[in-house]
Amino acid sequence: MIVDTAFEEGRKTLKQVMLMTTALMFLTTGHALAEMVIEPGSDDRINWQSLDDFKAAHGDLQGQELDLLGPWLGPDQELFTSLLPYFEAATGARVNYSGSDSFEQQIVIDSEAGSPPDIAIFPQPGLAADLARKGHLRPLGDETGQWLRDNYAAGESWAALSTYMGEDGSEHVYAFPFKADVKSLVWYVPENFEDAGYEVPRSYEDLKALTEQIVADGETPWCIGLGSGGATGWPATDWVEDLMLRLNSPEDYDAWTTNDLAFNDPKVVKAIEEFGWFSKNDDFVANGADAVASTDFRESPKGLFDSPPACYMHRQASFIPSFFPEGTEIGLDADFFYFPAPADGSMGQPVLGGGTLFAVLSDNPAAMAFVDFLKTPAAHEIWMAQKGFLTPYQGVNPEAYGDETLKKMGDILLGATTFRFDGSDLMPGAIGAGAFWTGMVDFVGGKSAQEVADSIQQTWATLN
Repeated sequence: MIVDTAFEEGRKTLKQVMLMTTALMFLTTGHALAEMVIEPGSDDRINWQSLDDFKAAHGDLQGQELDLLGPWLGPDQELFTSLLPYFEAATGARVNYSGSDSFEQQIVIDSEAGSPPDIAIFPQPGLAADLARKGHLRPLGDETGQWLRDNYAAGESWAALSTYMGEDGSEHVYAFPFKADVKSLVWYVPENFEDAGYEVPRSYEDLKALTEQIVADGETPWCIGLGSGGATGWPATDWVEDLMLRLNSPEDYDAWTTNDLAFNDPKVVKAIEEFGWFSKNDDFVANGADAVASTDFRESPKGLFDSPPACYMHRQASFIPSFFPEGTEIGLDADFFYFPAPADGSMGQPVLGGGTLFAVLSDNPAAMAFVDFLKTPAAHEIWMAQKGFLTPYQGVNPEAYGDETLKKMGDILLGATTFRFDGSDLMPGAIGAGAFWTGMVDFVGGKSAQEVADSIQQTWATLN
């Protein structure tokens, strides 16, 4: 027992020395630890060794400055910039981040004027692809594509999302995806399910069976709202995108977003009709099918919390709790489950989502080093330990997530066999932020899926 105690004390002392050594390593770069949200070595959930290894490879950038431009403002900017002191401490470089609410316009203006930032953070891959094609982005190398395949869940999907045609006409990896969002979620109130004896569906067939069971019990299964001012209709596009991934192959989905698979192809028409199975049945939707288009998407989920409940399920992305009643505790008062895939496994576990991509626009060596920094587990885990961050990186510690809700969403990402970016965001604006939105409003208003698909395809044809 005395030997065990002595050993334990020695182990603690050694750990303290190691922590002090790590802290001193950061201090020697001239950056105070107070700048860091988590003191290096103080949180065992974070892979501090990955930062040590990164420093060994990139610790020779003293005096370099790195300019980043992105869409993040407010809390998102604070969370992202909380990572920068760790990069600065490891490399000696200084990082300047600028956030813009008109990022999409600014990055085009700066690039064409010959004064781009060293790194741009794109919320939509389509814009990054456009700039790559014009020769404004720097290839990140085949090794980055292989890194994504090897380290991200559904890595082939992420590598494809980052690969664009360059000015030379050949494809290269031009972007590094960092920070993901999940859209394939169905929200519910656990107490309502428990009281009614319902179980979380494990397959798409189970989801449809539960929908019918709730109706048979005299209740209403779904709350659906498409209202969003000038953007009315967009929530339905997410439904159709999720259904495309559950009825068709990922290759069909990709072809659909580029119109290589016509919008009025029978596969797409079927996905729209499947959305209609949920949304155009008066018994299936709170306030009836006629209310779907006029119900604001921000108000729609509140029916989950009525007494008695106006509905039992609401399909929406990870941001929707912002519009739940004040004080709602996720995991207790409300929860979510994965929008399930077919039971036969033919479609795997597809996940629809979004994310941001980092691209290099200059020859500044600190820019490529920053991409390597984003490959360290610690860069992900430090943000995970705070809030508002999800990652498909299989090499991170899931326990680093700051709350169970994020961890559960992270598990969905890690379980994905296919990840696909929001399809409407990949389409030309006239379609994805125009004809597709209005077409879905027309569809729930009474037009057939074929009529709507034909109309959208006609609009697409005018763009060619």
